[in-house]
Amino acid sequence: MKKETKEDVQIWTAVGMLFSGVLLSVAGFIVEPKGQIHDSVLWFFAQCLLYAGSIFGVGVYVSSKFNHLLDKFKDQEKEAKK
Repeated sequence: MKKETKEDVQIWTAVGMLFSGVLLSVAGFIVEPKGQIHDSVLWFFAQCLLYAGSIFGVGVYVSSKFNHLLDKFKDQEKEAKK
């Protein structure tokens, strides 16, 4: 699997989980008993938030560390050429 395809799958699944979590939470307010959300709906929404947060957060962390490492190697290469 290509890196771009993998990242696209991760992003779309995270967005899908957020979307489904919000829809289920809204549905919890609409169905009987109105205005009350069952614990299982809240648990599912929390899991959706955790999944999406881990996908976006880990991706940002890895990208920043990788870019920092590349910058460090470029600086060392410049120093070696002097």
